[in-house]
Amino acid sequence: MLAVLLDSASVDPVTTTVLIGRARSEVFDYLADIANHPEFTDHYMVDWRLTRIDSVGSGAGGRFRITAPGRFNWADLTLVEVDSPHLIVAAGRGGKYNRTRLLISFTLTEQSSSMTKVEMVTEVESAMPSDRIARSLGGHGWHKRKGAKAMRRLRSILEEGEARGERATVSA
Repeated sequence: MLAVLLDSASVDPVTTTVLIGRARSEVFDYLADIANHPEFTDHYMVDWRLTRIDSVGSGAGGRFRITAPGRFNWADLTLVEVDSPHLIVAAGRGGKYNRTRLLISFTLTEQSSSMTKVEMVTEVESAMPSDRIARSLGGHGWHKRKGAKAMRRLRSILEEGEARGERATVSA
């Protein structure tokens, strides 16, 4: 089994889906502004700082700390594809020497005029065998649990209209 982990460079994506009682365009506009992401992810992505002043659309990004156990928990994400009103893709890096690739995509499907299905797919690609072993020993389940909670919080924020925290700002 260890040989398989060491040789495997494949990515094991984590998919989470939620139905939100809001129009697709409203959900898309919220997600296309990366400054909003700390509101629903701050239970595992903390200390957010924007990488540029404009937080909306392609090229907008943020740097944050992941609360998972370990010493190298800083990561960044940049919105690389913003295809209104159905797809947002963020790519980034994190971990030791930023050698772990991150990819998070949000696919929005209109269920009715006031109901949107949001599918979040998180992919983490570890460069080193030691990182892949650590991920196989619990990282996948950790991402699944945290992603599911983030999607529940996103639904709550959008349906109830209540923000949970501060928006990310540019670091001073």
